[in-house]
Amino acid sequence: MTQLKFDQDGLVPVIIQDSETKQVLTLAYANQEAIDKTMENGETWLYSRSRQELWNKGATSGNTQKVISVKADCDADAVIYEVIPNGPACHTGEQSCFNETIYGESKTSAGDMLEELKVLIRNRQSEMPEGAYTTYLFEEGIDKICKKVGEEAAEVIIAAKNRDAEELSMETADLFYHVMVLLQEQGVDLDKVMAVLKERHQTKTTSK
Repeated sequence: MTQLKFDQDGLVPVIIQDSETKQVLTLAYANQEAIDKTMENGETWLYSRSRQELWNKGATSGNTQKVISVKADCDADAVIYEVIPNGPACHTGEQSCFNETIYGESKTSAGDMLEELKVLIRNRQSEMPEGAYTTYLFEEGIDKICKKVGEEAAEVIIAAKNRDAEELSMETADLFYHVMVLLQEQGVDLDKVMAVLKERHQTKTTSK
């Protein structure tokens, strides 16, 4: 195993990254004990420089993180925890601590956009705000949702046959949305769908 190079305080910076979306969630620090505990129990352990003690992410807030992998950089003086987050990573309630753009224009990736939409739909089902279209779909139930998925799929086909790029973009967006409502209604997380795509891709790549 790679021997990590700790600084004069016995620490290495830790980048915590969502294993599915690859979004950077936060930057923290860990000593050897925190790294060891992370790899032993698969939970995020770090070292607080302000409190001068180990801490288990989510122990008090409930926003735990399941660690999928720990990676060292080429110089072995920094690591990445790839995690599955159970709630926001930032103490402000934001998904990521890196949410303020101070230069340039931040581009939202397709994965980030789908993740945001997933959370929005999940919240709509939980809160059922009056007047919201998503609330209406959940109230109408599975038959209505399936009907809308079918209708939007047909609209995508028509747009493609018409070779109308703008129409195709809009109808595909509508289809994505209604499929994600269907997934939420069925209790199937988007991550499961992405995992199937990833497995199929890896299988095809390996078989070449």
